Amino acid sequence: MKLALVLPLVLATFIGAVQAGRADDVREVTKAEADTFNARMYAGTPGDKAYACFVRRYDANHLARHPQQRVAAMKLLISAEVDKEDKQLHNSFRLGFRYRHRAGDFDSSGDCHHVVFVKDGNEVRLGCGVDCEGGGIGVALSRDDESAIVRLTRVRVWQNNKPDDDAEQSLVAGADDGIFRLDRTDNAECTSLVTDRKELAALRHK
Repeated sequence: MKLALVLPLVLATFIGAVQAGRADDVREVTKAEADTFNARMYAGTPGDKAYACFVRRYDANHLARHPQQRVAAMKLLISAEVDKEDKQLHNSFRLGFRYRHRAGDFDSSGDCHHVVFVKDGNEVRLGCGVDCEGGGIGVALSRDDESAIVRLTRVRVWQNNKPDDDAEQSLVAGADDGIFRLDRTDNAECTSLVTDRKELAALRHK
């Protein structure tokens, strides 16, 4: 599919993910703005390949204050790689989480095609989507770049790394499951989200 057709679809997915009420609330950033955001995300110029890992395990006190929150722990791995054909930096995401009252590990993944400004330019977010209308997430950074702010409406997930129809489900935003603040940590914390051996080796050396 040509890029001209892909971008509007991804942007529409992103608008839904961040719960923007109107398309006017979102604008694409310039290349310079995107480069600045990527440098913040990866704590430096990404180069040919880079990773950023963010994790949060919610303690009993937090969960007691948010009785309707279903997610007990979440990991987010944002990856960047220069495409060999178009020579452009492409971002992608892997999301892993555990429910509060349900056994098993759940995960999702997809591409991040857009860095956009939202809400009249007050915040920059990375728009990430799952193929075949699988929803998506919006990822912003805290002011000190030490946390990722994940927003979602709905994102397709699978249990125990089994991407098939029988295992397919969705994490849907509820009263306390629409925004998550995850802390930046060592990339080794996100190795459980990676199954490819070559990428796993690259992640461990970043």
